[in-house]
Amino acid sequence: MKNNIKESDKTYLKRCLELAALSVKAGDEAFGSILVDKNGKIIAEARNKVNEKNVLAHPEIELAQWAAEHLSEEERAATTMFTSGEHCPMCSAAHGLAGLGALVYLSSAKQLGEWKSEYNQPKAKINFLPVQEIIKNVEVRGPGEGELLEEIKALHLQSWEVKWQ
Repeated sequence: MKNNIKESDKTYLKRCLELAALSVKAGDEAFGSILVDKNGKIIAEARNKVNEKNVLAHPEIELAQWAAEHLSEEERAATTMFTSGEHCPMCSAAHGLAGLGALVYLSSAKQLGEWKSEYNQPKAKINFLPVQEIIKNVEVRGPGEGELLEEIKALHLQSWEVKWQ
């Protein structure tokens, strides 16, 4: 996979990692996301809350809903969503339907599937598609590599270990 993460993306992805770590600490899976406006300001953030709410409580859905309620169509199109993991099909659809701008993700759905297989985790209940197959006309950057990618993998492993106890 091609890495097209910009150096300037890394600060935002680090915040996604912090949110993913909070998810794990709360007993949930390692996902965290933020919305950044056209001026580079974080305007909203969320973490996975599947264990607290329901199976649909992904941070990307929460942010898409927040944006639809609080931002104009023009403002939504100018945002960038940064997230610790590539959108699932549900979150991809929410991103596209809300009219959000660019998407930058740290780990791909394919990588997550490989990690789950490697560590004998249950397979996903749905088929994952590359986000570009669902969202039209949106710049997508990811996956990341190096230290940040290793950090999100470690957080996923940590979340799975909690479930094993």
